[in-house]
Amino acid sequence: MGMLSEGHTQILILVASLVGIGFALLQWFLVSKVRVSGESGNIYNDILIGEEEEGVDKHDVSLKCAEIQNAISVGATSFLFTEYRYLCIFMGVFGVIIFLFLGSVKGFSTKSEPCTYNKGNLCKPALANAFFSTIAFLLGALTSVLSGFLGMKIATYANARTTLQARKSVGKAFITAFRSGAVIGFLLSANGLLVLFVSINLFKLYYGDDWEGLYESITGYGLGGSSMALFGRVGGGIYTKAADVGADLVGKVERNIPEDDPRNPAVIADNVGDNVGDIAGMGSDLFGSYAESSCAALFVASISQFGVNHDYTAMSYPLIISSMGIIVCLITTLFGTDMFEIKNVSEIEPSLKKQLLISTILMTVGIAMVSFLALPSEFTLFDFGTDKLVKNWQLFFCVSIGLWAGLVIGYTTEYYTSNAYSPVQDVADSCRTGAATNVIFGLALGYKSVIIPIFAIAIAIYVSFSMAAMYGIAMAALGMLSTISTGLAIDAYGPISDNAGGIAEMAGMSHKIRERTDALDAAGNTTAAIGKGFAIGSAALVSLALFGAFISRAGIKTVDVANPKVFIGLIVGAMLPYWFSAMTMKSVGSAALKMVEEVRRQFNTIPGLMEGRTKPDYANCVKISTDASLREMIPPGALVTLTPLVAGTLFGVETLAGVLAGSLVSGVQVAISASNTGGAWDNAKKYIEAGASEHARSLGPKGSDAHKAAVIGDTVGDPLKDTSGPSLNILIKLMAVESLVFAPFFAAHGGLLFKLL
Repeated sequence: MGMLSEGHTQILILVASLVGIGFALLQWFLVSKVRVSGESGNIYNDILIGEEEEGVDKHDVSLKCAEIQNAISVGATSFLFTEYRYLCIFMGVFGVIIFLFLGSVKGFSTKSEPCTYNKGNLCKPALANAFFSTIAFLLGALTSVLSGFLGMKIATYANARTTLQARKSVGKAFITAFRSGAVIGFLLSANGLLVLFVSINLFKLYYGDDWEGLYESITGYGLGGSSMALFGRVGGGIYTKAADVGADLVGKVERNIPEDDPRNPAVIADNVGDNVGDIAGMGSDLFGSYAESSCAALFVASISQFGVNHDYTAMSYPLIISSMGIIVCLITTLFGTDMFEIKNVSEIEPSLKKQLLISTILMTVGIAMVSFLALPSEFTLFDFGTDKLVKNWQLFFCVSIGLWAGLVIGYTTEYYTSNAYSPVQDVADSCRTGAATNVIFGLALGYKSVIIPIFAIAIAIYVSFSMAAMYGIAMAALGMLSTISTGLAIDAYGPISDNAGGIAEMAGMSHKIRERTDALDAAGNTTAAIGKGFAIGSAALVSLALFGAFISRAGIKTVDVANPKVFIGLIVGAMLPYWFSAMTMKSVGSAALKMVEEVRRQFNTIPGLMEGRTKPDYANCVKISTDASLREMIPPGALVTLTPLVAGTLFGVETLAGVLAGSLVSGVQVAISASNTGGAWDNAKKYIEAGASEHARSLGPKGSDAHKAAVIGDTVGDPLKDTSGPSLNILIKLMAVESLVFAPFFAAHGGLLFKLL
């Protein structure tokens, strides 16, 4: 037995999650002290702007910021409410499918039956598993939706405040944007942990000593989280990129007006898109990863010595790691906001990178403490039908290697997407000879950027599996996600800064302020790419852990690649990420086409728009993005959710195992290269626009041929980095967790086609 008692474990998890929520509320309170004109009870008006701008009425600018912020917030809220109405229908239908499929395994019998793993004992009926899996699915889905929605509300609340703080100094603007990101990071991780902890304790009231059934039904929580994340990511990604591409092509390339110019009809839709795609979608995505890695670890533990001997503290090891992660990230955040102040633009990116390093070092110490306090010194873990003897220090290594592999992926992503390093500068330099060479260099960079992350993931898989079998891989995934609060804070900082820059441009602030917000945004682009790298890396480990759990639950002894049933699954699974990417990219293309036509129409038909005498029709562009994204998110979503059901039911568990392995192996590569290519093109454009070095000035200024070539590269990269790339990690996770949830049905009734032949 470990040193922590059951009571201490429960208190620790509960306190950590409540502290996380409390800290998020404190950060939100600090952000709310920056007032925007037009808000009631505005006693801060006189101290809001610390710096006078020549020829600008500061009160007038503040009012404009409030007006733009309100338009973005209303647009984002109305889109998410419409999207969630669609998703409620999906939740209801899919919940019924889970109940019917799992209930039919034993013909809806209410009799207790022999346990699958704990031989000689009686477990609760399959009907109970069907009912509780459905409840867990709905809880996961609601938590995911809540995570995304709260994130979006906080981001739209913080964007204008960041803009106004940029008038005082770049340091104050940075702290406002980062604190707002921290609110999102801590709310998500603490909420996810709290709901999972409470669900387990409530389910236990019914299941009692049947831990095998309890933790099998809890896997529905991960399925709910990921299925909402898929639609959130795809829908939000199509929305934001349709607007972004439309705004860039007509505004910057055809009309030669700045990014986020208020004359451009698509700018409000573009800024709304940053919040619904990069904030709400990313929040749901990382919550899904966290829920699934926890569920995979808990399921494998429940059929190992921890579950058989009812060792509650050791069983809760994944939850204690997440609790420690919240405390570590809280300390790390104080380093970023309170201990060091940013004085100039060049300190922004190093400060964000430092957060990653500090949280990783502190978390390594935290993992060591948890591993020696919560785990017995020696125990056995389930290893495909045999018991593997493991020591507690080996699990420390499993979690730590996942954590450090995440840092390697993060720093590699930063190297390939930040314009401070040669890869992006080479891409910018290639713009001298036009858009074609820019596209060639960008694609090459993306393919090359896959190498180090894949080796990092491979080493993490080998070490963790050889030390603690599939449980080790699940814990490595959780290790990578243990600093999720800091990772998400850094990630959410990007879209908030991007919005702040847009508001500064639309409110007519000075060039100096715009330079500050651009610097915040350029760092944000890199951090967003780092966040996507973490999400993709953790998805690979989570999927493999879920794959192992699925094989165990489906009763497969070995997955033999030479078996034609497995091989056809493998090759079809490897094709799925390409099919999915084709769907999402074409969706962005067709939605952007409508947006470009609308923006051109307004410039050609609204008199005085180009001169700035009349306002464009923003609402029509918002409507185009909304309609397109809601319509276009359904086919890719259906592809991912139906594939495991069709493959498992018609072709059986062996073919489905092949499909999962194929989609995992090809999906990770495509996702990393797509995300990094898009990020590099975006920052190559910003490198030319900023003109911070002699080399950058030789390529610029804005409007030069090299700049126009960079804009085209950025436009091509937009759907890659914000729609296809980040959605692929959900594809591989969702198919794996769905297969695990439906494994009892596939094992009992699957392979209908092969039975008929």
